[in-house]
Amino acid sequence: MALRFAEPIPARLLMWQRVREYAVPPSMIEIATARRVAGDWAGACAAARMDVDLDLRAVRVRHGTDLAHRLRADLRRLAPDLLRWHMPRIAPDGRLRPGLTLSLARYGAPGTAAPHLVVRTPPAWADGGQRMSLALWEESRADAPRHHPHPHPDRRFRLDLHRHLWDATRGAELARRSGADTPYEPDGHDLPRPPARWAAEAELLLRAEGRPRGALTVRLGARSRAVLELVAPDDSHAPALRPVREVLSPQQIAVLPVLPEAAARTLPDLELLRAGLLRVEQLHPLVAAALSTSGREGPSGSSTPTGAAREAVPRWGTGPDFGRDAGLARGPDVGADRGTADPHRVACMGEVHRIALRDGVLAAVDHDPAQLAREDLLMALGGPGLPCLQAIDAVHRSPEALPAVRERLGHGDVTGALAVVEGLLGPGAALREGPLRDALEGAVAGRLGHGLFRSGLVPVHPAAEVARDDGYRPRLDRRTPRDLRRKRGSRARPRTGLHG
Repeated sequence: MALRFAEPIPARLLMWQRVREYAVPPSMIEIATARRVAGDWAGACAAARMDVDLDLRAVRVRHGTDLAHRLRADLRRLAPDLLRWHMPRIAPDGRLRPGLTLSLARYGAPGTAAPHLVVRTPPAWADGGQRMSLALWEESRADAPRHHPHPHPDRRFRLDLHRHLWDATRGAELARRSGADTPYEPDGHDLPRPPARWAAEAELLLRAEGRPRGALTVRLGARSRAVLELVAPDDSHAPALRPVREVLSPQQIAVLPVLPEAAARTLPDLELLRAGLLRVEQLHPLVAAALSTSGREGPSGSSTPTGAAREAVPRWGTGPDFGRDAGLARGPDVGADRGTADPHRVACMGEVHRIALRDGVLAAVDHDPAQLAREDLLMALGGPGLPCLQAIDAVHRSPEALPAVRERLGHGDVTGALAVVEGLLGPGAALREGPLRDALEGAVAGRLGHGLFRSGLVPVHPAAEVARDDGYRPRLDRRTPRDLRRKRGSRARPRTGLHG
């Protein structure tokens, strides 16, 4: 009998699995939710690493009390951690889509140049910390941030028609709008079937544009899009989508409304649940509540209670898995006689020695201080050193938990990354040179770059001004910023997309 191999997991789903694990940590959700429930919307934004660039008093003076009240109500309903959960991201690392201005709400009649509540992401060179900013965009004003690459709201990425992706009071709509309440029949395609769901979303889109019926475009891929038409015999029939019958010019297609990515793509959480890569209790509580209410069950067939709690303790710490994270062997009973917390074993000098946290520092507890001082000096002079000290040095420089630290730093979770480091080395350890220290220093430099961008002191990439008008591209050398060297030296451009 021929062997049948399981199909490999798509890289896109593996990316979203890492995003769901690291991009929005449970501690952020817990703090942001507590502040939002208490009425502190600005504190909730701060907890979700979102800067607020709007002044309600100035809005009241410019647009009147009614719009100011509507804006304040939306800010109180805003769940910034839920918004970060659903923000567009790019492959392969799952970082926030850079240089984006995304509309959350529009205050005005359909088809008018109304003010928009928008969220912005910095350009790629200044995205250290993965911070976002909240602002009010007005087409009639010329005070948009000139240093932002795309200050106008994007037509393809918009959430003003999908408030359930950021409004805490509209989360129950997620199951219906994402197709979670319909039977799942895998057909081998990444895109949902257009008839029912796309037609309803297209009707909402055209109504927001002041058009009861008409044509629109749907992006199918990087270089592919469909031009569809929303039609119905009369008002008593449900509208349906069909390909346009007449031939449209590229100029005509360019001005057509675009179906937002949130409507055109399958919710990543549904794909992860269906693939068995995620459990319902690992979802954002508001997402888990919506999918649990719809009867959505995980791969094991058991549904999770609404609003399942998630642990706020970092995954990599000083718990039962500490030995695996640090690259050390766990000793079940070793060290219990001395009261040492969480000991681990290392083969050293023909015996099994223990390594544990002592006085806030990872230490070899079975060697006397004088011997450790001599061995430390020997290692500083280039000698081999004791196996216990070699194991501690390896944990300091490049532990097995380094990928988890880098994932957290890449998504801006500096607190979680430092918790991992403290769990490995202790809060009183002095970090030595190596990949771990380089990763932490790189995160600090990235946050400084973001601060310069926010202040407007460095409006463009630091290396952008070295290019001459004749198209000359300078050689890459050590003075070229590291991010630019990596981008210029890569043959593959990152794929972008919200749900695909």
